Amino acid sequence: MSDAKSYVKKIQEQLHEKDPNQKEFLQAIDEFLPTMVPFLEKHPEFEEANLLALVSEPERLIQFRVPWQDDKGNWQVNRGYRIQFNSALGPYKGGLRFHPSVNLSILKFLAFEQIFKNSLTGLPIGGGKGGSDFDPKGKSDSEIMRFCQSFMTELARHIGPDLDVPAGDIGVGGREIGYLYGTYKRLKQYDAGVLTGKPLGFWGSKVRTEATGYGAVYFVKHLLNDLKDDFNGKKVIVSGSGNVAIYAVEKLQELGANVVTVSDSNGFIYDETGIDVSLLKEIKEVKRQRLTAYAEQKESAQYFAGQSVWDFDTSADLAFPCATQNEIDLEQAKLLVKNGVKVVSEGANMPSTLEAAEYFIENGVLYCPGKAANAGGVTVSALEMSQNSQRLQWESEEVDQKLDDIMKNIYEACRDTAKEYGEENNFVLGANIAGFEKVAKAMLAQGLV
Repeated sequence: MSDAKSYVKKIQEQLHEKDPNQKEFLQAIDEFLPTMVPFLEKHPEFEEANLLALVSEPERLIQFRVPWQDDKGNWQVNRGYRIQFNSALGPYKGGLRFHPSVNLSILKFLAFEQIFKNSLTGLPIGGGKGGSDFDPKGKSDSEIMRFCQSFMTELARHIGPDLDVPAGDIGVGGREIGYLYGTYKRLKQYDAGVLTGKPLGFWGSKVRTEATGYGAVYFVKHLLNDLKDDFNGKKVIVSGSGNVAIYAVEKLQELGANVVTVSDSNGFIYDETGIDVSLLKEIKEVKRQRLTAYAEQKESAQYFAGQSVWDFDTSADLAFPCATQNEIDLEQAKLLVKNGVKVVSEGANMPSTLEAAEYFIENGVLYCPGKAANAGGVTVSALEMSQNSQRLQWESEEVDQKLDDIMKNIYEACRDTAKEYGEENNFVLGANIAGFEKVAKAMLAQGLV
């Protein structure tokens, strides 16, 4: 076993020993660390500085209680978190997630991935993540407002436009960001750049809502261009029906693909004529209804209750998992390969298990990992920070063009780095090494603080 392999294995073992119950974080570690071996063999100075151990520990973990009052006057309490993982390249940057599944392990995995995703954008932002186990579903606007006000009352002391700039994530959209921002402003001062994903009326960025979904499609657009191919006539399976999925569907269909599925936590829709984006937006963004409402209004749509879209046995060319972590397991990956899927682009964070991702790569699927393919959201968040600093709001066309250009740069960095290390089309290895190298050099130059 080479020195680099032994070193990586030792770091892995130490992290498994320290955090044995943090399965999502350890999954992210186990996906990332082995891909560092060829890089460390070429650059032993990073091993000598013990960079992998340093980058795998968060700079700061913040946990706090969030008391709030429901509409009946009863007091409730949730846990709030902020993981400030790495600031070598700039202020901590990453979303806030409000979902009952939120815990330290999930947020550490998300923040760890965010370090390298943010590095790949080429923009001056570090990695962080946060949120709460609060569930916005079924809550009134007033309850959500009171929760957000309580959450920000504590979080405000730990963030700032040059320190840590949160954004939205699952369960945190424009409404929640508005409530959070109003509380920050009341406690501190008017700092438009302290949160991104703001409504356009107070210095949000155009195209921010669409950015993650569009970005996942732009990544594949540049990949297909390399193959002298395009989206025309491609049949696509998409999971999810939130922001990322909706705008991935919109851009895919705009570029000529036929998207036949979307899903939510209760089941999925199959619409062989193609998903009606206008109807989907009305149901999910305006009326906040479940997908059963789509099936009721669209004759060609079939609704499959309680089932995963990844168990659906239908041929397809491309797959865009845009729901949540670990939604595709090994058996589902095998089904996708059997059904002819040639490209998987992750709009969600780590939606494929480690075994599923390895199966895709081994079987020639062009697998585009979340830390690269879904970097569009944080890209436009960072562009929102730039606009806030300039006291300007750019037009949609300008933001969209910058997003497309940055996704092209990310794709080419993944492609070229994979090729440099003898693993052509292994975009996981390419993304990990390209993302890590920039962070590692900055850490080394700054004295490993």
